[in-house]
Amino acid sequence: MTTSSSTAGPLVTGGTATEGGVGASPARPDGTRKVRGEFAYSSDLWHEDMLWGGTLRSPYPHARITRIDTSRALALPGVYAVLTHDDVPGLNRYGLEHPDQPVLAEDVVRYCGEPVAVVAADHPEIAQRAVALIDVDYEPLDPVTDAEQAAHGQAAPLHPDGNVVRHAPVRRGQPAVNADVVVTGRYEVGMQDQAFLGPESGMAVPDGDGGVDLYVATQWLHVDQQQIVAALGLSPEQVRLTLGGVGGAFGGREDLSMQIHACLLALRTGKPVKMVYNREESFHGHVHRHPATMYYEHGATRDGRLVYVTARIYLDGGAYASSTGAVVGNAATLGVGPYDVPNVRVDCWGVYTNNPPCGAMRGFGAVQAAFAYESQMDKLADACGLSPTEIRRRNAMQEGTVMPTGQVVDSEAPVAELLDRLERMPLPERSAAEAGGTDLRRLPGGVSNTTHGEGVVRGVGYAVGIKNICFSEGFDDYSTARVRLAVVGGEPAATVQTAAAEVGQGLVTVLQQIVRTELGVERVTILPMDTSIGSAGSTSASRQTYVTGGAVRAAALTVRSALLARAAATLGRTEAELHLDGLKVTSADDEVLADVADVLGDGELDETVEWRHRPTETLDPETGQGDAHVQYGFAAHRAVVDVDTELGLVKVVALDCVQDVGKALNPQAVVGQIQGGSAQGLGLAVMEEIRTDGGVIRNPSFTDYLIPTVLDMPPMTIDVLERADPHAPYGLRGVGEPPTISSTPAIVAAIRAATGKELPRVPVRPEHIACAGDAVPEGSPTGDAG
Repeated sequence: MTTSSSTAGPLVTGGTATEGGVGASPARPDGTRKVRGEFAYSSDLWHEDMLWGGTLRSPYPHARITRIDTSRALALPGVYAVLTHDDVPGLNRYGLEHPDQPVLAEDVVRYCGEPVAVVAADHPEIAQRAVALIDVDYEPLDPVTDAEQAAHGQAAPLHPDGNVVRHAPVRRGQPAVNADVVVTGRYEVGMQDQAFLGPESGMAVPDGDGGVDLYVATQWLHVDQQQIVAALGLSPEQVRLTLGGVGGAFGGREDLSMQIHACLLALRTGKPVKMVYNREESFHGHVHRHPATMYYEHGATRDGRLVYVTARIYLDGGAYASSTGAVVGNAATLGVGPYDVPNVRVDCWGVYTNNPPCGAMRGFGAVQAAFAYESQMDKLADACGLSPTEIRRRNAMQEGTVMPTGQVVDSEAPVAELLDRLERMPLPERSAAEAGGTDLRRLPGGVSNTTHGEGVVRGVGYAVGIKNICFSEGFDDYSTARVRLAVVGGEPAATVQTAAAEVGQGLVTVLQQIVRTELGVERVTILPMDTSIGSAGSTSASRQTYVTGGAVRAAALTVRSALLARAAATLGRTEAELHLDGLKVTSADDEVLADVADVLGDGELDETVEWRHRPTETLDPETGQGDAHVQYGFAAHRAVVDVDTELGLVKVVALDCVQDVGKALNPQAVVGQIQGGSAQGLGLAVMEEIRTDGGVIRNPSFTDYLIPTVLDMPPMTIDVLERADPHAPYGLRGVGEPPTISSTPAIVAAIRAATGKELPRVPVRPEHIACAGDAVPEGSPTGDAG
């Protein structure tokens, strides 16, 4: 892999950056332990005299519960508790946006795998035996599995207010206009899993006074706490959360899994209770990416200038709301892509069904829309006789573009430049088939020895994506950070406390870099993340470096100001005359006036800051107008594939990326995020899908749910642009999500180029390529919905 970088100018301000400050790539403090297998994840938690929790789950996607009998399970030696909904002392409901999900099912189950009862036993095998001894009588009901029908009242209501979680319209320009060239399409995106390697796990420890301490792998400590205290009927002071080691997240840990269950069992038994899901249970225990059905129509002038876009998007939210409402908002507002479109009519529905619950996953609504609009842009290019890059360049948004929501893009939007740079990258050498090579690793099918190059065709595809950064639509998005500076062992050192969840993205390292830059100290300790400090919001929406980084920077700047004020008082100077240079206080002409250690003495400086980015607006419910987003991130991919057109096998040969990151606070981590996001996009393109039949998951294992391995990932040339956003700390842009958005449509575009197939659905399976026709018939987005 090769990388390059370009910048719009110096962005680091304040104290002199140390070697491990902003713009450097210091070693991650958790890196060595993770590589050696020594890092403690939440599944490694242990406590003397602890019990093990287990969960009984519904075998039906939709059924009425007529009887629950726990007597046989309670009689099993080693069992300490068996709990049902009757044992929930507070509200038997929780949810990220709406409290619509039972802690334990009451009279109805709405998805296969819904928790019905929980047990605690002195051995994990006894806990599972007890689960099997709980007797439940069900009356199966017909499941609702078609999201489009559910959106338009053609299915039985699953919740009191019907099946529509949210309908978001976006209207801009004229309601009806004509165009010289019109292309339409119907597109589908399958249900993708976050596929984090560390399953749901945690431990609840009763405090003996009616409260509980929970150690858990999560993405948002405070929102977990809010939901837990409501279910337990306790105060926030009685329920304290500490982040355990997190083995990946990608959105799948935003919702609760075992948190309330473990606390209920710990409080009932008076003993610590540990819960760890196995892999099959994990597939049932967290939300997934929303499957989507999308109808698009693009109209353009003969020279390829977009005139209008209309779209209908249906997102299957499954049995409970989770974050479906926000996902709908993203899909609707970003539904035409990074393009300047004068006339827009988009409708997006998120609906309840009896399929597995869906919620946050990397890309958050933008992934589904991008597959459709980028497929449409390729169709439009063909219809106008233009190249895939030229059609995108002619319509690329830029600074000053008015979004479909009416929001003006007020920082750089280098979409055309991304395409130019991508197109200039050299293409890979001839394929193994063309060269007559025998290295099976370079051929479709790999070492399975399915082909030696017969029927292998090369294709190249391009795609661009756009993603909002941080929470949107008027959400009070903030983070709390505390920075303390004191002399430790004769040397100034800083400690940082936040509740921001480190889920593997490298936030701990970045926060250290920020404090080193602003305070000039090398020794920076990040305290364990817990609820003893104010909320930092969720580790999602590519927001933590922006928001918690902004909070830590603000707290560090306040500490620095206090330090210089103390020095000024001692030296008889004004604060404005003094500067901080490493561990020295200097004058304007760089004269060293004092050591920071001497200024601090035996005292300390301790500041806590609650930091917010600029406000956003809720969308008008009729028109979708409003300044809904804080910031936009952009990425572009070029994929090169070799396809065995006879067997339907695909080898991704290259997956090059250009992304604007505003400012690379940690260049190595930025590249890692782009690689990881691209890998998940590759998975969605050609292999990853949770397959359901009547609402039942048919492949809940990593044997049958395939994810990319090191042999599936191609070489990547990554070009990192740094076009500063003047509204963001250091000019940065969120990095983690954009590469997941554009990688999938780029790969599918390359497969189309190799095969000539329509391929309107992802993941692309071998039968879509090798069999006659296309898997999903093309439809029309015009006319009455439903």
